[in-house]
Amino acid sequence: MGYGASLKTGIRRSQGEIIAITDADGTYPNERILDLVEMMVDADMVVGSRTGDHVEYSFIRKIPKFFLRHYCQWITGRKIPDMNSGLRIFRKEIALRFLHVFPNSFSFTTTITMAMLCNDYMVRFEPINYSQRIGNSKIKPIRDTLRFIQLILRTGMYFAPMRAFAPIIGLLSLIFIASASYDIITKQNLTDKTLIFLMIAINAGLFALIADVIDKRAGR
Repeated sequence: MGYGASLKTGIRRSQGEIIAITDADGTYPNERILDLVEMMVDADMVVGSRTGDHVEYSFIRKIPKFFLRHYCQWITGRKIPDMNSGLRIFRKEIALRFLHVFPNSFSFTTTITMAMLCNDYMVRFEPINYSQRIGNSKIKPIRDTLRFIQLILRTGMYFAPMRAFAPIIGLLSLIFIASASYDIITKQNLTDKTLIFLMIAINAGLFALIADVIDKRAGR
């Protein structure tokens, strides 16, 4: 059923309190798993951040992830060196709390990162090396990037709706101000187009506010 589905199955059936996940394509330094486990003393999740001295990573994959990483940092309010590393250690009890949110796809790691950070859990990023994969990747760049963006937006709406909607509300507000300024200067009156932009911006703000209230009352 997918990468995330297999991880969720393993989490449900595991017997230990600490979960370690890694990929089987030879990219991650699995000999460092015990080092990451030792760092769990004062953390809820330790991520093997692919920011070490030797990282072999496709430049094409870096481009969309650069923008998505900064968007995730805006939503969480935290610096995220590596948001979807496949080598990480986390506590089972916390993962079970958000298991219904985790997707069945490759985006499992991104979602658990945002879930932890948005809910003020202690996440530590430890630099690791990253090697060329063994075998062929099943990831399709265009399709999976679009799915990735969709997931980021959905996860942002779930965990931090006000921050997720803030750029959209800001853009709509700027469009309204520009349209209103043009109408006042050229026509000395507000047109229907400008009023529509105003209503859309207000509705987006109210929608985000309601979502934020629901999120706070849910106590996530």
